Amino acid sequence: MRWLRTLLFILAGLAVVLVGGAYLLPSKVTVSREITIAAPAERVFALVNSTQATTQWSPWTGRDPAIKLTFTGPETGVGNKMEWASSDPQVGNGSQEITESLPDERVTSALDFGDMGRATAAILLAAAGEGTKVTWTLDTDMGMNPIARWMGLAMDGMVGKDYEAGLAKLKSLAEAG
Repeated sequence: MRWLRTLLFILAGLAVVLVGGAYLLPSKVTVSREITIAAPAERVFALVNSTQATTQWSPWTGRDPAIKLTFTGPETGVGNKMEWASSDPQVGNGSQEITESLPDERVTSALDFGDMGRATAAILLAAAGEGTKVTWTLDTDMGMNPIARWMGLAMDGMVGKDYEAGLAKLKSLAEAG
């Protein structure tokens, strides 16, 4: 019986350390990837300033051939919105709406993943010699949930790989003209 009490003490201590440690982790998480594309900014901008165009290079829309996409608002720029629904857990359900559009410089979007939370994504364009440096960022707040805070540690690894794949597709499209 003494060993059971010791085991419970150890488990309780471990739980306190895990929960308490979560609050020492940052609540805000940023993921960022960049690539240089041998194409002018206006060509790249056309591919990132529309959620319809984004489906051509998005690393997620191609994962589920049965994904349901709905577009509302203008075809480009602020207010252009895409909603998606998928039974694939790697795709899920959510929406993306362009909230800021500065021609050949920046496109910012509000992302809503339902129960999975919200985030802000931005694609920044800058001159790079004859081409364009593209930086894709994701900013999110993991809040006060200790599990979410621990998950925040894995965000760069999880989302970063998808960003790299998406940027490679974007490069290929933009350079093809």
